[in-house]
This record gives sequence, C-alpha cells and structure tokens, in this order.
Amino acid sequence: MIFWVILAFLTAAACLAVILPLAGRKREAASAAAHDREVYRDQMAEIARDAERGLIGEREAEEARAEIGRRLIRAEDEAARARGTGTVVARLVATVAVLAIPLLSWGLYSVIGSPDLPGQPLAARLAKDPAQASVEELVARAEAHLRANPADGRGWDVLAPIYLRLNRGTEAQTAYRNAIRLLGPSAARETGLGEAIYVGAGGIVTREAVEAFRRAIDLGDGPNPKARFYLATAMAQEGRMDEATAALKALRAELPGDSPWLGVVAEALARADGEKQLRTAKGPSQAEMDAAAEMDADDRSAMIETMVAGLDQRLRENPADPDGWRRLIRSYSVLGRAEEARDALARAVTALGPDSAEAGDLRSFAATLNLGEIE
Repeated sequence: MIFWVILAFLTAAACLAVILPLAGRKREAASAAAHDREVYRDQMAEIARDAERGLIGEREAEEARAEIGRRLIRAEDEAARARGTGTVVARLVATVAVLAIPLLSWGLYSVIGSPDLPGQPLAARLAKDPAQASVEELVARAEAHLRANPADGRGWDVLAPIYLRLNRGTEAQTAYRNAIRLLGPSAARETGLGEAIYVGAGGIVTREAVEAFRRAIDLGDGPNPKARFYLATAMAQEGRMDEATAALKALRAELPGDSPWLGVVAEALARADGEKQLRTAKGPSQAEMDAAAEMDADDRSAMIETMVAGLDQRLRENPADPDGWRRLIRSYSVLGRAEEARDALARAVTALGPDSAEAGDLRSFAATLNLGEIE
C-alpha cells in the first residue's frame, strides 16, 4: 500500500511540474505584450519631446512615429494570437497527453508487472546464497564486512585480487596494503600491490611498483614470472631495451614448457626487438647527412650504397620489420635497382607471411613504385 501511495505522489508531482508551466504561458504572453505596449508609448513620448526641443526634424519624427506604430500593431496582433483558441487547444492537448502517460503506465504495470513482489533491500541481497550472488553483490558484501571489521587481514587479502580483476587499481592498492600490514608481506601480496600500482598509474611501472616487485622476488622461492615481467617492462619504458630484452630472455629460459607466460614473454620480446630495429634502421644520423653533403658524387653514392647494404643485412637477420622492408624497397627503387627491389619485396612477403596484412601493404606500396606484383 505504501508503495502505491508513494508512486501516486511522485506521479502527481511530475505531472504538475509539466502542466503548471503550460497553464502560465497565457499570462506570460499577456504580460509580455503589455510591457511591449508600455515601452512603445514611452518611445512615442520621447520622440515628441525631442521634436519640441528641436533635436530632430518634423519629417524624422513622423517616420519614427510610423515605425513605432507598426511595432505596436504587431505586438497587439501577437498578444491576440497568444490569447487565441489555438493556444488553448494546444495546452489542452498537452495536458491530456501528460495525464494519459501515467494512467496508461499504471494500467500496463497492473497487467504485466509484479506489484505484489516483495522488495529486496541491500541487507537481504547481501545475505543470500553466495552461489546466487553477482560479483558486484559479493564485493559489496565483502566491503560491508570490512567496514565493520577493518582488522580482518584475511578479508583484505581476499578482496584485493578481486579489485584488481575489476580494474579498480586504487581500491586494490588499499586492500593489498592492509593485507600486508595485518598479515605480513608475501611474494603474492607484494606482486599484487605492484600490479595494482601499475593499473592505478594507467599502465606505467612506477618506481613504487618496481620496489614492490623487487620485494616480491626477494620473498619468493620461484621464478615469479609476473614480477619479473613487469620489471622488464619498466626497463623498456625507460628506454633500456637491451636490459629489457636480456631480462625477458632469462625469464623465458627459466619457464617450464607449459607456462602460460611463455606466450606473453614471446610477444614482449618481439615488440622489444621491433623497437630496437626501428632505432637502428631508421636512416642516417644528422652527422652522416652533413658529411654526405660535403662529399663528391661518387663518395656520396658509395655512402648511400653502404647504408642500404647495412639495412638489407639487418633485415636478413631480423626480418619481422615491415617498416624496414618498406625503406629497403624504396631505397633500391630510388637507386634504379628494380630487380633488387623486387627481390627485397619477395623476401619481405615470405618473411611476414604471404597472407598477412603487412605483406599486402608492401605489395600495394611496391605497385606505386611500378615494381610489379609478387605472389
């Protein structure tokens, strides 16, 4: 019964909030028209005063009076329209529509709804069988428990990784810190804290996260691939690609053959190698370009040949570099060595995979250089 009373009150309030402005529009329109008339009359009087004082000529005064008269007639017409039956009909239709919506909704709810279904307050939802609860309800239950029992280290220890899986880095940090404070540090807790800091920092392995990962490695008795992976990521983010690559290779060597981290480490190594190749194969330095400008034509040509040959050799050793292949193909084409450009394209397609998107892009690029198609 209380539900229906509250529903009726809210519905009435919502309807009045819409209907009252509609009812007041006529009065607002009349008030605005009266104000306009008063303004125009004041303007007429002012023109008369200016004409008496000789500030404006008789012709200008007549023109001004005619213009104000036209505006006054227009204002009267608009006021009459606002008082017209069309506006009344429109307000009546709008009022009926506003009242019909809640009446229709109530009728549908009484037929297809469940008004007699008992409510489920938060306490009741938190008390139901965990097997039937959603993740949000389980988290809310744990949070309610920890608000009442903030010294429950085990509760913080359970909640922390859940926060982390939900990508709630700040809450996960708090939970891990509480678990470490109450239960003591462990490799798993310090690793989780480092990862929570990483998530909270938007994907940056900060110095604080690095310290947590190092503590985790010191506390553990196994390879701890997660902590070591993030430490290698920190090296890569700082531009220490050689150290990052060495750390990842050392981790890969220690992982068992069925470790799920093998694929993650392999992808990270491929990215690190690609970035390294981009740095070493992106072209001559400014000093080399300045030196080339001072050379004669033969020496300059020899220098360019040497750089192109170096790029070719690097791609033979590390072929997973689409941008490097593009530069090599273009270089051979510019040098007028079309056959070697086509050979480089064929090698790139083989290395990257004939059906890969990268190979398709290189084929399209070669077509713009008139090198022909490579199957």
